[in-house]
Amino acid sequence: MQIGVLGNSDSWYVRELQRAGGELGHEVVRLEFPRIVAACGMQAVDDGGSQTTLGSLTLALSQGERGPDKSPSQDVDLTTFDAVIIRTMPPGSLEQVVYRMDVLARLEARGVTVLNSPKSVECAVDKYLTTAKLEAAGLPVPATVACENSDDALVAFERLGGDVVVKPIFGSEGRGILRVSDPDLALRTFRTLERLDAVLYLQRFVEHRGFDIRVLVLDGRVLGGMRRVSDGDFRTNVSREGRGEAHVVTDLEAEWALRAAAATGARFAGIDILYDHDGQGFVIEVNAVPGWRAFEKVTGMDVARVVIEAVVAHAARV
Repeated sequence: MQIGVLGNSDSWYVRELQRAGGELGHEVVRLEFPRIVAACGMQAVDDGGSQTTLGSLTLALSQGERGPDKSPSQDVDLTTFDAVIIRTMPPGSLEQVVYRMDVLARLEARGVTVLNSPKSVECAVDKYLTTAKLEAAGLPVPATVACENSDDALVAFERLGGDVVVKPIFGSEGRGILRVSDPDLALRTFRTLERLDAVLYLQRFVEHRGFDIRVLVLDGRVLGGMRRVSDGDFRTNVSREGRGEAHVVTDLEAEWALRAAAATGARFAGIDILYDHDGQGFVIEVNAVPGWRAFEKVTGMDVARVVIEAVVAHAARV
């Protein structure tokens, strides 16, 4: 099969997927979101023969890459791919992000397997929507308030105990997250965010044990888990210099992880679970573009191979 991977040129994950795909006899091509060109209602495309047209939809990529040697390829028609794996969502304007999701949805409608589906990615990248869906599914989440102005945020700050974590609605790897416990600092923070036209997303700070649990899920099964330990920082992300440790997923953690993935529609997901000092657990986040580098180190699992096998099996059924 021919599989596209939307990822950066220096991505370890892209290289791993190319390696695993090659070992299994599949061609894995690196793709880039900013180079996608979509057209509707085109009878022909004058491009020197490098682009192709399928009905009213053309999806072409300039400067894609083929094979583990990353040699440049000609533009390719993405609708001819059997599957596309999303390994990055570059920063962009609201228009750019919506457009990318539209393109992925059209690919999916053409019968291309997309991991994860655009709908699940849209959900997972939106912290408020994810939290709302997790709560609706009966999963434990931290007390959370989202609003648009600083006065409402200050009221929420007091209601949440005067110690909150302020998060960007869109974001990952712990970037842009602040802990605020001083009322004056809270007001200045909220007014700054208000002037930036940001949504103010506040969660009650969970006094945790210095670690959280990442559970990796694929197609309704738990691949495994790891403990992410932080020394001194309330953020436990490995990308924030937390460290990964082996962890045996409990039955309850597995249940929560599978329900969380189902609630967001993600086939492949990393679910983060946090425990407070009393042992109460909370489902914090669902990541629909989960990293697995640290996970692989502590589990020994060839995750790239497992992902390729799952994508191929799904594409074969479509």
